[in-house]
Amino acid sequence: MEYTLFILLLPLTSFILLGLFGIKLSHKISGLIGTGSLLIMAQLSYVAAFSYFTTQRIDAVFQTVIPINVLWLKMGTNLHIDMGILLDPISVMMLVVISTVSLMVHIYSLGYMKGEKGFQRYYAFLSLFTFSMMGLVLSTNIFQMYIFWELVGVSSYLLIGFYYTKPSAVAAAKKAFIVTRFADMFFLIGILVLSYFTQTFDFGTLTSGDSSIFQQAISAQFLGTSALVWAMALIFIGGTGKSAMFPLHIWLPDAMEGPTPVSALIHAATMVVAGVYLVARLFPVYVLFTPEVLQGVAYVGAFTSMFAALIAMVQTDIKRVLAFSTISQIGFMMVALGVSKLEGHHGLGYMASMFHLYTHAMFKALLFLGAGSVIHAVHSNEMENMGGLRKHMPVTHLTFLIACLAIAGIPPFSGFFSKDEILSATYHFSTGMGIWMTVVAALTAFYMFRLYFSIFWGKEKQHAHTPHESPKSMTFPLVFLAIPTILGGLIPFGQFVTANRAPYAIHMNWMVAGVSVVVAVVAIFIASRLYQYPNKRTATVPTALRGFHKAASHRFYMDEVYLFITKKILFNGVSRVFAWFDRHVVDGFINGIASVTDWFSVRIRGFQSGEIQWYAWVFLFGTLLITALILFV
Repeated sequence: MEYTLFILLLPLTSFILLGLFGIKLSHKISGLIGTGSLLIMAQLSYVAAFSYFTTQRIDAVFQTVIPINVLWLKMGTNLHIDMGILLDPISVMMLVVISTVSLMVHIYSLGYMKGEKGFQRYYAFLSLFTFSMMGLVLSTNIFQMYIFWELVGVSSYLLIGFYYTKPSAVAAAKKAFIVTRFADMFFLIGILVLSYFTQTFDFGTLTSGDSSIFQQAISAQFLGTSALVWAMALIFIGGTGKSAMFPLHIWLPDAMEGPTPVSALIHAATMVVAGVYLVARLFPVYVLFTPEVLQGVAYVGAFTSMFAALIAMVQTDIKRVLAFSTISQIGFMMVALGVSKLEGHHGLGYMASMFHLYTHAMFKALLFLGAGSVIHAVHSNEMENMGGLRKHMPVTHLTFLIACLAIAGIPPFSGFFSKDEILSATYHFSTGMGIWMTVVAALTAFYMFRLYFSIFWGKEKQHAHTPHESPKSMTFPLVFLAIPTILGGLIPFGQFVTANRAPYAIHMNWMVAGVSVVVAVVAIFIASRLYQYPNKRTATVPTALRGFHKAASHRFYMDEVYLFITKKILFNGVSRVFAWFDRHVVDGFINGIASVTDWFSVRIRGFQSGEIQWYAWVFLFGTLLITALILFV
């Protein structure tokens, strides 16, 4: 399967061509180069997935295939960094997810970004991101993953700040870059600690289940906790940054300042699941050797899901509603991993997490692209400027409704099946966790249909131009993504992706499923009563909820907390002291040396006057002084 190398080379070649020569190419040619390379890459990804899942199962267990692996950098006696391609169930699944969504975004952008200044640059950055993300999921070792992890961060920064003349976009790009780099610092420290004690970066070695590899890391203690626990916790912190988990979630809503197709690609389907993929990749280490960290993953995910869902309920910008929805759904995936074990039915959470990653990628990309179609029609992100659009945008309306039904967990759409498996796994973990996540699922149905009714129902707003359906280049991806959104849940996912790579037959827990469907339907009914045909009475926030509504609309003041910590404490407190020391002590010392040197040079500059008589007197005086020293010392 050496041809999988071209899955990486095609988007890289597209990036180089468009980056170097794009300014000399027309928009049409640039779009065709970017989209054409992605089309071929997607076809290769589908071939690789079909080939892997049909030929690599031995004794009912999928094997790891490494078609390419070369030594890149040797570090000491045993430690070395390789560059290669690793194919196993989750990496092959991610090939399908990334290539599908990226291809649809490339096609969609042909219409959405038409005539946009920097069109060629935009497609170059898209190709760079796709290359980086593919490299991340195909990495054979954790340091190779870290390299591509940072490339993903760079390309994300470039795409979020694409409208570089817009101050809010520049600020959002810097915010995303700084927050994720902060998390990546912990990721790197975790990698260094882990590799120092295990003497390997290789995923195959780390996830083999061999306890002897971790013996030294387990025996080494720091603050009463083993070095292995610290390393895996630090690595998880790196994942929380990319996946926007609380409290490192603050960058994702602001990242909506980038073009909407970018939001669909990076912030719905690919980059934000990198943290989930990281935990899944190292899952055997977490579950066998650091179960306390894995339990922490579950609790962080559960809190993040509820926190983001509550905020999404009151947002008025449609892209920010979807952004907080993404944070909440990523929390679902983290919870599923956190409550999972390895074998059989106990590994339900792992399978459910990967299943939801797949289904969520499809319906969330569909939601973002649908939102882009609406924004393209009304030239606004605010729900107050929308309403009654179903008559003008039938394709966008129908596909958006399908995606809303999927994320709400209504059968037979894909989200129902993956979400139900997650809820079943949480109930196996604890009843309290199951109830908590069921409430989050109900809130999801409510805020998504609040969004749906606010856009497509209610009173039609006045616009400068009558809204109309988007061009075919934009509606085709909507229709295409609607197909896996409808049918994706019927895939026997447990036959392909499980914690121990052995087939697992999914059995529907009808008690859990029934409860989740009922609460979702009730939530949709409440949303319809409030927002399908809104009036002054339904638009008024009850007095008892006004405090909560205000806090949630301000994102529970998390941004203000960060600003207080950075500006008031770090900048005004810590940084001001260092700045004073730098200006007065460091600069003063250097300036003092310069002043002394200047004073001394003024005093002795006469020695370089150019007068021969003066040089003769100095020579004579020096000779007499040396003679006196020789005679009397």
